[in-house]
Amino acid sequence: MHIEQTVKFAKQLVSYMMIVVAFALVAVACAVPVEDINKVEPEARLLLVKEPEKIIRSEFNHDSEGGYNFSFETEKGINRNENGEVKEVLDEDQKPHMVVVVRGSYSYTDDDGKVETINYSADEKGFHADGDSIPTNAPSRR
Repeated sequence: MHIEQTVKFAKQLVSYMMIVVAFALVAVACAVPVEDINKVEPEARLLLVKEPEKIIRSEFNHDSEGGYNFSFETEKGINRNENGEVKEVLDEDQKPHMVVVVRGSYSYTDDDGKVETINYSADEKGFHADGDSIPTNAPSRR
């Protein structure tokens, strides 16, 4: 009987310790200093308080078989479009199952004023992206 009481007491003690640790973590998180935005240089403040770009065009469509397409464009020239369709594929056991095949692209203007476009696809074989800013595998040296 004495051992059962000791085990019960130890379990309660661990529970109380977990609560104390949780409160301590919350206290530490609340104590982290936050930058006063008024003390930040005006130029840097613009980076911290940036207005979101306005969307000037947006479309979304879907069909009854699970397919969809959407696109949007922002006031600063960011563009995105994507379409998806449901396709039946065979798994390694030759059993059919449905997957969503996605194809799309997005483009934006980089800091040098060059328009960067990324094309991508995702299917049962994984995600693939292509664009000038995406590195390609370098040939291996022997």
